[in-house]
Amino acid sequence: MRLKICDNPQQVGYLAAADIALQLNTKKNSTLILPTGSTPLPVYESIIKMYKNGDVSFGDAVTFNLDEYIGIAEDHAERYYNFMMRNLFSKVDIKPENINIPDSRTDDPDGECKRYEEKYRKTGGADLAVLGIGQNGHIGFNEPGTPFSSVTHVTSIAESTVKANSRFFDNEAQVPKKAMTMGISTILSAKKIILLATGKSKHDILIKLLQQTSANESIPATALLLHDDAVIYADREAITG
Repeated sequence: MRLKICDNPQQVGYLAAADIALQLNTKKNSTLILPTGSTPLPVYESIIKMYKNGDVSFGDAVTFNLDEYIGIAEDHAERYYNFMMRNLFSKVDIKPENINIPDSRTDDPDGECKRYEEKYRKTGGADLAVLGIGQNGHIGFNEPGTPFSSVTHVTSIAESTVKANSRFFDNEAQVPKKAMTMGISTILSAKKIILLATGKSKHDILIKLLQQTSANESIPATALLLHDDAVIYADREAITG
C-alpha cells in the first residue's frame, strides 16, 4: 500500500482522474468501481475536463458503483444513482447500459445484491477501483467488523456514518439506515485500487490506517494491505490534521 501526499483535494482529484484516464486509454472497455460522496467530486471534475478536452472516452467503459441506499426516494438528490448522473455520467459519453448501480427501488434488496455481485463477477473483476474512507475506516458501506470475505450485501449503516452523512440531508433522521454495498472481497478483486483521503476529518483514521502492519476487520480499509496494487492519495490536511 503506497502513499502519495498531495497539496490539496484538487491535486488528489487530478491524480486519480489521470489514473482513470490512463486505464481507459490503455484498455477502452475497462471495468471501473466508483464511489460517491464529497471526496471524489474533484476526481469527477477533473475527468470531465479531460473528456471535454478529448483526452479520454468512456464510450466502452463499464462502471459499477460501490453502494446505494435502501429506502431513499427515487428523486432524492442523495440517491447515489442521481448523484452519479449529476456529477459524472450525464457529462461524459458512457453508454447507459454500461452503468451499474444497485437498484434502490427493489423490493428484494438481498436478491438485488446477489444479482449485482453475479453481474460484476461476469466482467472478470474491475481493472480499477476508486474508494473513499469513512471516519471509522469503512470502505463502501462495509462497516467495522465486516468480514474480508464479504460479497455484495445488505448492511446496516453505523451510527457514526449516519451522523457523518447527515450533512447531505435536511436532518439526521432522513439519512437511510440501510444500504446495499459491494463486499470487501468484491472490492479486493479489482486489479488496482485507489483510496482517496482529504480534509481534517479524515486525519485520525488515515493515520490509524497508516500505522497498521496487518489487516484487521475492525478497520475495513486495512484490507488494502492484502492487495498487491493499492495506493492512497491524501492531501496535506488529512496527513497533518
